[in-house]
Amino acid sequence: MRKHPIRTTLAITTAAALACGAAALGAVAPASAIFGDAEISPIESNISAKSWASVDVSSGAPTAGLAIDQDDQTAWIADDASARQWLTLDLGGAYDNVRKVRVVFPDPGAVYQYVIESSADGQSWTVIADHSADHEPGRGSVDLFTQPGTRYVRVTVTGASPGATVGISELGVYNYLREDVVLGADASWVDNDVAEGRNYWVSPLAADRGAGPHLLDVLKDRGFEYIRLRIWNEPRSEGSGNPSAVPYQGPDRSAEVAKWIAERDMGLGIDFHYADSWADPIKQPKPRAWAELEFPDLAQAVYDYTYDYIERLIEQGTTPDKVAIGNEILNGFMYGSENAHIGATNPAYFRNQAHIYQSQPGGGLLWNYWGSDDPEEKRLYDEAWDRFTTLSAAGIRAVRDVSAAHGEDVKVETHIIIDNGQLDKTLEFWNQYLTRVNAKGADPDVLAHSYYPQYHGTQDHYEFNVNAVAAAHPGYKIDIAETSYPASGGGGTPMPNSPYPRTIQGQADALQRVFQIANDIPNNQGLGVLAWEPARWQSLFTSVPGMTRTWQPNASIDIFTKSRATQVVEDTVYSAALVGDEVELPDSVRVLTTADGSTETVPVEWEPVPDGGTDAAGRLTVQGSTEFGSVTAQVDVVDAYAGLACDRVISGRYAGQLAATEGVTCLDGTTVSGPVSVRAGASLQVDGATIAGPVRADDAAAVVICGSRIDGPVTSSGTSSVTIGNPVLDCAPNTITGPVTVTGTDWWNVIAGNRIDGPLMCSGNAEAPVNNGAPNTVSGPKSAQCRDL
Repeated sequence: MRKHPIRTTLAITTAAALACGAAALGAVAPASAIFGDAEISPIESNISAKSWASVDVSSGAPTAGLAIDQDDQTAWIADDASARQWLTLDLGGAYDNVRKVRVVFPDPGAVYQYVIESSADGQSWTVIADHSADHEPGRGSVDLFTQPGTRYVRVTVTGASPGATVGISELGVYNYLREDVVLGADASWVDNDVAEGRNYWVSPLAADRGAGPHLLDVLKDRGFEYIRLRIWNEPRSEGSGNPSAVPYQGPDRSAEVAKWIAERDMGLGIDFHYADSWADPIKQPKPRAWAELEFPDLAQAVYDYTYDYIERLIEQGTTPDKVAIGNEILNGFMYGSENAHIGATNPAYFRNQAHIYQSQPGGGLLWNYWGSDDPEEKRLYDEAWDRFTTLSAAGIRAVRDVSAAHGEDVKVETHIIIDNGQLDKTLEFWNQYLTRVNAKGADPDVLAHSYYPQYHGTQDHYEFNVNAVAAAHPGYKIDIAETSYPASGGGGTPMPNSPYPRTIQGQADALQRVFQIANDIPNNQGLGVLAWEPARWQSLFTSVPGMTRTWQPNASIDIFTKSRATQVVEDTVYSAALVGDEVELPDSVRVLTTADGSTETVPVEWEPVPDGGTDAAGRLTVQGSTEFGSVTAQVDVVDAYAGLACDRVISGRYAGQLAATEGVTCLDGTTVSGPVSVRAGASLQVDGATIAGPVRADDAAAVVICGSRIDGPVTSSGTSSVTIGNPVLDCAPNTITGPVTVTGTDWWNVIAGNRIDGPLMCSGNAEAPVNNGAPNTVSGPKSAQCRDL
């Protein structure tokens, strides 16, 4: 556990290497020994599915977006099937913990050869996986890698079996929860909990009750790294405004709670409300002691109070990691006389004692005048912004000054909300706020937002909004300072704007989705997520029947320890088989350990292939398991492997010279009594033929010769794709009487299983020809690039 997780996080650059988390990716069991059940898997996000991801391609631009539309039945299709075509995915920013890439190609019965690379800048590239020598048919692959700072992933198709559609159906790049994303809580009510004698145990009904009875002990045991405390200046009743009998969450009591947090080596956050009771978007009262101060004195009071309290914490050995200057201050804070233009009515004492609380100007914002053309309203709008940012800047400067005075590095946060459907207001807030506090010599480190779906919209809507803020202000970290979700109520009906039921499982899924949102912000801007009052509000705990004042955690609390992957598995393998053939599956897959980026092979135990699974064309799915999680084999059963589409078919006997001058000429069992030539740009496919004469191709598009007898030399020069036998793709070997010469091939190049009565010579090919495990029998010398065939 880091003593100061926030400080560590804010110092990490996007290129920093990451340490491991706390849970393995793979098969998961229900959380144990705590209340209820929840299936919790480590967080995994496909960044290509995000709205900020985009693609660039070498050709076929109109279809490029189909490679990331999350539908493997659509595809980017390149314009040219014989050149090195590429697609580059821009993740929209750098990511330190992307660990897996999935590529799916269009043709189920084709072989694709390709290289996958990553880059931080789009200029310098690192190879993730090299599939340029692949020769088995299959739609794609899953590859594991570790490259902190990855922004771009490029797939270059270096070869494809003849007739294959060159393109990509889907390219996915998967992000995992970073170790430096801080997961914690605002648990300010722990002050009340201890005073009221509430007991919290991990397993109160077990012989070994586990961590407890202090709430903080249970939270730390369950993976909470950080605790935020709200501070009320002089705690008062929301209704009467009278001082509270017990000053919960006041400065003195919170200073004591800070010691409890420090004793447990957890990070500490301070949330100044600058009020005597709740401050939030619809109520921001001044503290009573400051209510009648003239504005310059109010600003000085903010500075002095902030400085003195942070100094007190530092001197007692509880230096906070981060300080929020105000709570949910989208509409300003410390309202005063400007309320006449706002119309706020809460809290009751602010309304009922207007002669005190509204007697002097404060920091309320006049949003009702935003965009007004009226000069007076524009003046009032600007003046309100100036007062608000003057007060905020005073708080920021106080934190900076006291930190410097004591040699500490305490970060500053500004905390607001993004109301549902009001992103424009939030963007206006940040533009105005940052511009103005910067002009006053102050600047926060963190832009924080609350998220409650019933108020702030769906998870997808919120993700879009928070990423819009991050994109507009890339120099700041982004924090989700408050979130929660209930485990019961409404008969399990989801909360408004949410798909998650009000159940323990729904609670786990909803909160984990918020972790994911923070983690997926590009350039690693996401700082962390805090659950708001997890023992009291939409609680992660449940009371224990028969045990007074005793609570235990819901199983959903294990998201704090099980959301990080320690291993990432090659979870899908792709292959193809002909109808009626047996299915062959690999006996192992790769697994990556996130702690050090190492990979190793692990055995797979496959379920039996269903009887008759290859009797008809279609997709066959076979499940497998490893010690690190499950694996799925997707086997495409095809009537025939991908091949050239014939424009001209010749069968029977053909007398004399035969020339393929354009398109695709197919010789199907043909007997040719003369030479065969293939002109520039044309293609020839020969199957089961007998040719009495030489075969020559010059600058052709493709030459495929299968199961044929050729009495004469075979020569290919500058052909893009050459196949002379390839049993792997059901292209039977040939018998050739005469020399075979293959030069200048720039694409697919296979010479496999043939009987050649004469020399075999290959040179100047972009890649040396391969035999795919089927050696040729050659009576003459094998030279240059063909010496090993």
